[in-house]
Amino acid sequence: MSDRPGPLVIIGGAEDKHGECRILREFVRLGGGSAARVLVMTVATEYPVEAGARYIEVFQRIGVADVRMFDVSSREAANRDSAVAYIRDATCIFFTGGDQLRITKLLGGTRIDAALHDALAQGVVLGGTSAGASMMSSTMIVDGESETNPRISVVEMAPGMEFLDGVVIDQHFAQRGRLGRLMAAVAQYPHHLGLGIDEDTAIIVEDGAFRVIGSGAVSVVDAGAMTHSNLDHVRPDESLALCGVKLHILPEGYGFHLRTRQPITDWRAWTERHAKELTT
Repeated sequence: MSDRPGPLVIIGGAEDKHGECRILREFVRLGGGSAARVLVMTVATEYPVEAGARYIEVFQRIGVADVRMFDVSSREAANRDSAVAYIRDATCIFFTGGDQLRITKLLGGTRIDAALHDALAQGVVLGGTSAGASMMSSTMIVDGESETNPRISVVEMAPGMEFLDGVVIDQHFAQRGRLGRLMAAVAQYPHHLGLGIDEDTAIIVEDGAFRVIGSGAVSVVDAGAMTHSNLDHVRPDESLALCGVKLHILPEGYGFHLRTRQPITDWRAWTERHAKELTT
């Protein structure tokens, strides 16, 4: 096990499963390559057998010999010794799509929850797509309208699984026109960064920064320097006024430093410079 936290691979949904599978290959590479032990968590979906079989086939096709599916249908099951053993044996843990509320309701506060946080702290790679992406943050979007202007009523929030603090994550972002609801979420939680991840696109979070991989882009909404909003007196169904909010659009090759809230315009150069700073 590593003495540093494992990477988070957070995918905006609909990742390539038939072509090069670049995002899923990177997830596996980070967890040991052909020697990786992949655990597919299907807790988010009402169709665990179908979802699990699909990902088992993909991971086996890209060279993983040890890949297993694990479903949790009750909180009782999430507290069993056997469930914890599955988590402890994996080098990569992947959450499928479905309903993010199913994840938090079934796993939140259980022994699996604790085991997942322990595994991440010990270097295990944790990934998730769609609903499995939304649940990564401490505060998550659970429902909302797409293709609309920002209003309080267009987004519903709930506690997430707390693998990544200080952000709110939305997925299928550009494809479903979700900028309005992410802006509404960040307006209510301006201390959080809003991360909108397109389909077939992922962020890989390590050491307080993330890099972008995939065919789309990541939209970062930063309300930290917001100069004005009408949030304190507007009705839930009325349009929000938001002034001074920053928006960054980051395709592959770019990144973002989460603590300083600064975009990284050349990820490779930044990592080389960062590595030199750590050794001097």
